[in-house]
Amino acid sequence: MNDLDHRPGVKEINLVRRNLKLEGVTEDNREAIILEIDTLVGIESVSFDASTATINMAYDATHCDLDGIEALLQAHGADTSQGLWTKIKEGYYKFVDQNIKDNDEHDPHCCNAMPKALPGSRKK
Repeated sequence: MNDLDHRPGVKEINLVRRNLKLEGVTEDNREAIILEIDTLVGIESVSFDASTATINMAYDATHCDLDGIEALLQAHGADTSQGLWTKIKEGYYKFVDQNIKDNDEHDPHCCNAMPKALPGSRKK
């Protein structure tokens, strides 16, 4: 796949898939949550499995992060599960997302370039 096979704002190299268990999702707020997350820039796909109360997302980690998605969930009366496994996964996901964002902003430099001549030195 290349970047043209994805939604605008999503690059293949920065694409991550996240699965988190949720609490407080009802029939009333489920569609609103899914629709609002799906309209965020950088979201590739989002779905909700009602039988396991799990949200499945794919997004570009340079444009989206879990903190923003959690704020959106809380605005609709839902939140991530308070279970230990969900909290461990959530911490790991946030770490990886921040790493991807930092690497995208990093400007590499070249260490093997010839040094510039010092002022006053003789250059032949």
